[in-house]
Amino acid sequence: MAPPSKNGGWSTSRAPERDAALSETTYRDWFRHFKDGDFDVDDHPREGKPETFEDAELEALLDKDPYQTQQELSSALGVIRQTISKRMHALRMI
Repeated sequence: MAPPSKNGGWSTSRAPERDAALSETTYRDWFRHFKDGDFDVDDHPREGKPETFEDAELEALLDKDPYQTQQELSSALGVIRQTISKRMHALRMI
């Protein structure tokens, strides 16, 4: 990790990766599991229908109307807006 700049902050080109850090909620959940003796780190099925769609579906909607909002896309695909945002980032669309 790069040393801080003279003003005490991190330079933008050498800032620590923030995406790699755990959120406080995730940290608390894992801490609670470990404290209770649950050391299983595998994902477990969750209740409800998983939010799934094919990237091709998202791309087809955007080809039809590239000015749709993420909220409009999420309604059309039956997922939450954050799912659309994550897929668009992964596909380097935004």
